[in-house]
Amino acid sequence: MYAYTEEEGVFAVKIARKVVEFYLEHEDVPYIEFPEKFERKSGVFTTISTYPTHELRGCIGYPEPVLPLKDALIQSALSAAFSDPRFPPLRKSEVEHVVFEVSLLTPPEEIKVQSREELLNEVKIGVHGLIAERGFYRGLLLPQVPVEWHWDVKEFLEQTCWKAGLPRDCWKDERTKFYRFSAEIFEEEKPRGAIRRKELEP
Repeated sequence: MYAYTEEEGVFAVKIARKVVEFYLEHEDVPYIEFPEKFERKSGVFTTISTYPTHELRGCIGYPEPVLPLKDALIQSALSAAFSDPRFPPLRKSEVEHVVFEVSLLTPPEEIKVQSREELLNEVKIGVHGLIAERGFYRGLLLPQVPVEWHWDVKEFLEQTCWKAGLPRDCWKDERTKFYRFSAEIFEEEKPRGAIRRKELEP
């Protein structure tokens, strides 16, 4: 059962692009009328990729529902375009050559297991995103990432540890906490093109 309709997902992606393009022109955020559901607090990530090569160009968001979705969406779009430390800020000349993807998240839940090996059975590729956490170290990977890279669950756990700045085998250490979440993902098929719900096939 989907939490968001096709129309709401299309709207989210259009807003992500609109906010970035408006900011490039005016260094400000446009006034936007949001549907009521976007008043609810929700986690969200905006991903920007080059087209047609689909290389990552920026990806930032809010894992937890700490802000109303309308605010989290605007901030994640701006941050993905202009504040991802892995990339230079998006330039005006690039907006015709990138596609936007928005992931609408469920709240993360801690995965509680008796033995670390049980983690391998508690994570489903194509369903779950992961957060690894130990002390001040924290890293997140969206559910589409292991599908795109053809990882199994063990690789997914290892890569999430690595994203957190921890050793790849830290998932075997009970001091490392893991949280899982799911996402409804909507993406542009091409720049300013049709927007579709992205179904993940493990």
